Amino acid sequence: MRTIFLLLLISYSCSLAAQDDLLSLVTSKDDANKKEQVTNAFKSSRVVNGHSMEFIGKGIMDVRILHRFGLANSGINNLFGLDQANMRFGFDYGVGKSLTVGVGRSNVGKEWDGFIKFRPIWQAKGGRLPSPVSVVLVTGMTYTTLPWDDPERKNFTSSRMAFYNQIIIGRKFSEAFSFQLAPTFVHRNLVALASESNDVYALGIGGRLKISKRTAFVVDYHYVARGLDKTIYKNPLSLGFDIETGGHVFQLHFSNSTGMNEKAFITNTTNSWGKGEVRFGFNLSRVFTASKGK
Repeated sequence: MRTIFLLLLISYSCSLAAQDDLLSLVTSKDDANKKEQVTNAFKSSRVVNGHSMEFIGKGIMDVRILHRFGLANSGINNLFGLDQANMRFGFDYGVGKSLTVGVGRSNVGKEWDGFIKFRPIWQAKGGRLPSPVSVVLVTGMTYTTLPWDDPERKNFTSSRMAFYNQIIIGRKFSEAFSFQLAPTFVHRNLVALASESNDVYALGIGGRLKISKRTAFVVDYHYVARGLDKTIYKNPLSLGFDIETGGHVFQLHFSNSTGMNEKAFITNTTNSWGKGEVRFGFNLSRVFTASKGK
């Protein structure tokens, strides 16, 4: 009787072990097939000037201060540009994980700006439908409050406005390297000269190379393909370093652009890197939890 009981106990134990092994295999298979979205392609929602494919997250408020000094080649009398300063401050809010809205104010051109940023495709691995890239749509506008050049003529409020639309296609190739392309269209309701085009087409190029745990090198370049006189206007190029310090992302950079919204840096950059006409600057981003998402 004891022998029969022992055999039954061994058989039952083996059955339980087999069930556990089978459940382990099923769980491992489910984990392997689980879709995983890629994050931290960039440490900020901006590369330097332009939008990155990264988002700030639902219920997060990102307070941004962009500061740019004068021309570095202006000499010691101007402390190599540090005596002058231009800035933009802004507030970006994460409505959802893939939806951000933002407003800002620049002293360059006395401009207000606003944008909506949406991610219909999020880079992901695993699952049934992995995506090799992220696709982000951005639309925005600017409004200048500068006095009219000729207040005696008939001026229209719409002439103060400009608009831009952008598609960002990017990929995080590894923990160390991310890259994106951003075809961009800018429309200005009013231009300075009759020979200028109201419509400007550009291609943004952004990259991030991780150097250490908290430091990365970033590149932000926009090639203006059509709509501007290249003998006057230059392609904006910014090179910088992102430094993570807790809840802050602090960025040091050099740029040949003065303005810090899309209309300003794409259509109004006249300084040349080749002539040493660059400006030192910094961007400071501080995030706060404005509301707790479910």
